[in-house]
Amino acid sequence: MPQFHAAFSGGAFVGALIGAGLSTLGIGLPLHLLVIAGVVVVVALVAPRYFLPHAAQAAPAEGETTAVKGPSAWRDGRTLLIGVVVLGATLTEGAGNDWIAKATVDGLGSSESTGALMFALFVLAMTAMRLFGGRVIDIYGRVVVLRASMAAATAGLCLFVLAGNIGLAGVGAALWGVGSALAFPMGMSAAADDPKHAAARVSVVSTLGYVSFLAGPPLLGYLGDLTGIHLALLAILAPILVALLLAGAARPLPSKLQPSAPQSSEPRSSK
Repeated sequence: MPQFHAAFSGGAFVGALIGAGLSTLGIGLPLHLLVIAGVVVVVALVAPRYFLPHAAQAAPAEGETTAVKGPSAWRDGRTLLIGVVVLGATLTEGAGNDWIAKATVDGLGSSESTGALMFALFVLAMTAMRLFGGRVIDIYGRVVVLRASMAAATAGLCLFVLAGNIGLAGVGAALWGVGSALAFPMGMSAAADDPKHAAARVSVVSTLGYVSFLAGPPLLGYLGDLTGIHLALLAILAPILVALLLAGAARPLPSKLQPSAPQSSEPRSSK
């Protein structure tokens, strides 16, 4: 699961490098976005031809269900706690995606191309951690890695905001990216521990997580109008702390609750 998410942040890294290069060359944003839109359309039309074929699932036996309805999943306490953890972690990641470039420009007086490179550094660190972090989860388990991730995100965010020069801010951005990398995919995996209820529970956790993508940018933008976006980023320390405190909810379910996919106790596979 972390490696799937690495493709997302890896695309952001490539886009940031392209944006920084075009800004340095003085190419306008409208032309930049028009070309990118064309590339995306071509990829969207061509890539699905190479997807794996759909395998039909066997019909459930009489009296057996393969999933629970949405409302049942919304009443599951563990699922909701995981969703809150993912909400806080997603806000941590989303704040960097949305605002780290502008915070670099406004807070450190850097050029727009430098701001894009700072964002590239953030997503590069995130991508690298997602590519290789699965092994770390296998060794230490979700809860330990989740707590360590939130601690790293806290340290990186504070260093980025409080640093007085671009070099230290870059170190903070990289540490922030490392800390933001694994929480979302770990939350998705935790929600899917019980195969029979996985679809409904993953939908609940992902819905709560994406609330932060919807609410986070305008909230930080509003605070940025009051204090400057550089200092406003410190507001996400609150949801990071909540995610840190509730990290235990991501602990794998006992194997007896997973009859169709038995798992060992913590630590476990990151899949």
